[in-house]
Amino acid sequence: MPRPDDFAMAGALGGRRVLITRSADRARPLASLLRSLGAEPVVLPLIDFERATDQAALDAALDDLAAGAFDWLVISSITTVRMLIEKAAGRGTTPAALVPAGTRVATIGPSSRQALEAVGIPVALAPEDNQSAEGLVALWSGARESVLLPQADIAAPGLRDGLAAAGADVTSVVAYHTVDFPARAELRLTAELPADVGRSTHAAAPELSPPQVRSELDDGTIDAVVAASPSAARRIAAALMPLNGCRFIAIGRPTADQAIALGIPVAATAKVPTPDGIVAALETVFANEGNTR
Repeated sequence: MPRPDDFAMAGALGGRRVLITRSADRARPLASLLRSLGAEPVVLPLIDFERATDQAALDAALDDLAAGAFDWLVISSITTVRMLIEKAAGRGTTPAALVPAGTRVATIGPSSRQALEAVGIPVALAPEDNQSAEGLVALWSGARESVLLPQADIAAPGLRDGLAAAGADVTSVVAYHTVDFPARAELRLTAELPADVGRSTHAAAPELSPPQVRSELDDGTIDAVVAASPSAARRIAAALMPLNGCRFIAIGRPTADQAIALGIPVAATAKVPTPDGIVAALETVFANEGNTR
C-alpha cells in the first residue's frame, strides 16, 4: 500500500482505495490503469448474467437475423456479444456468420465496438461523443428500416423507444438476464470474449466479500466506488448503504440518474464508459477536494 508521503507525488489518485463493482476479470482494465496512477483497486462483484429464459424466442430472432430479415443489428453491451459468441458456438459457426453482409451493426460504446470487431463483426454506426443509448438515437438515420435489438431483461426502454420514435421497425428480444452475483452455475453465461478485448497483463485486483466492504466503508478506508450500470446502483443501494464518506462514481447518465433516484449522492459521472473516462471522473473529484487524507 502506498505510504502517506507518496500521495502528492502520485497525483490526485495516489493512495486512494477504489472499489469496482464488477468481477475481477471484467474490472482488470480499469484496475490496471488505477494502479499505474498510484491508486489501490479492489473489487466486489454485484451482478452476474444468466442465459435468457426464453431461448426459443432468442433462437428465432437469430434465425431471422442470419436469414437477412433485418437491416440493422443494434448491440448495447459486451454481454450481448458474449451471448452471440455462445450461440454461434452452439450452432457450430462464428458470431460473424450470424450477421449477413447486408445487415449493418450499430452499438453505443467503445467496449462493445471493440468486442464486436474482435469477433469479426464490423460496426457501421456508433456515437463518438455521447456514448449512450441517447447518443445512438441522435445519430439514427435508418428511419423505416428493420432493427433487431437483443438486450438484457432489465434494459431501460430508451433505446428501443427512441429508435421506434425515429421510425425504425424494432424487434426487441431478451438476450440474457441480469442477476445478483453469483449467477446459478447451470445458467451462467460463460462465453469468453477474445483474449485481446479489454484485457491487461496485470494481476487481477483483490476481491472483497460484502462483510469486508461493509467494514471498510464503516472505517472510511474506501475512497470511491464505481458503478457501471443502473443495476449496479440498485445493488449498492440494497447492500452497501450507507456509503459514509465514500464517493459514488457513475458510469453514464442512466447510472447516475438511478443512483440519485435511490438517494445515493453522485460525486461524478464518467463522460465516456472507458477506463480513461472513469479515471478522469475520479481525478476531478479528488483534485477538487485536495489530495489529503
